[in-house]
Amino acid sequence: MCDNKVNRDLSCPGWYCGRMFLPDGQISDCGSCPRGFRRNDTSCMCEPCMDTPTFYDWLYLGFMVLLVLVLHWFFIDMVSMRRSFKKDVLVLHFTALVEVLISGIISLLFTHPFGEFTIQSCGVRTLADWYTLLHNPAPNYEEKIHCTQEAVYPLYTLVFIFYALTLTTMLLIRPWVCRKYLPRQSKMSIYAAMYYIPILVVTHALIGGLLYYAFPILVVILSVISCAYHFALKLNQSISSLIITTVVEPRNVVILVGHWCLHAYGLISITQLTDPTLHSLLLLLVPLPALFYIFTAKFTDPNIFT
Repeated sequence: MCDNKVNRDLSCPGWYCGRMFLPDGQISDCGSCPRGFRRNDTSCMCEPCMDTPTFYDWLYLGFMVLLVLVLHWFFIDMVSMRRSFKKDVLVLHFTALVEVLISGIISLLFTHPFGEFTIQSCGVRTLADWYTLLHNPAPNYEEKIHCTQEAVYPLYTLVFIFYALTLTTMLLIRPWVCRKYLPRQSKMSIYAAMYYIPILVVTHALIGGLLYYAFPILVVILSVISCAYHFALKLNQSISSLIITTVVEPRNVVILVGHWCLHAYGLISITQLTDPTLHSLLLLLVPLPALFYIFTAKFTDPNIFT
């Protein structure tokens, strides 16, 4: 609600309804603020967003980029059905990386201020900022005032722009690469992306705010589960075999390092490095889940329980 000191004739109900100065100098009725604006709670006037994204905001956007990139790489690896690095598979992985990088760069350039690698944001205050649709006020339980807006500008729409550009870039680039490398299997990675990218769009539309607060924990949990799944696929679960296959085979090394990077990303997102010395030392624990699996796998062998 607006400050009690504000003239009651200028006050607006609800959390997000505000007023704008009209071209003729008059003040508009209460309504939603334009994109890139947010109500000032001390005056009920819509003001342009001039904040810069926090470190946590950038980590959230990075998580959205990594999510698409990891899915691209996962499905490319799955459909190629190769257990070692080959030139054709590496080219497809690199192509996916280029697609995501191009989409991310263009997304930033499309965001105000246009053509610059900087962002002006409104900042996230509460979870409700992501769901302004649920907070349209109805004064005296009469006619509802529609004040739905992007209170977390541009964290909500920027992700949609990125997803759209990712899908477009993939359809423009990858078919030509797939035509030359693995023409039979690799096209399935394109079909898969045409399913999971729209699913990501719907997921972001519905629970984007929840993901904003929960993604650090999700990254840590999923990286641990994925690491355990990777080791569980090995037929020989002995300590020596797990260590040798991990160290000797380049593909396994890259996968393991990738898991460690995701785990470190989750830890950085949780701590935000507010205490650089202490939180940097926590990164030394990143290999712990992998080591724990390797040295305890023999105790989970079903044969010892029969």
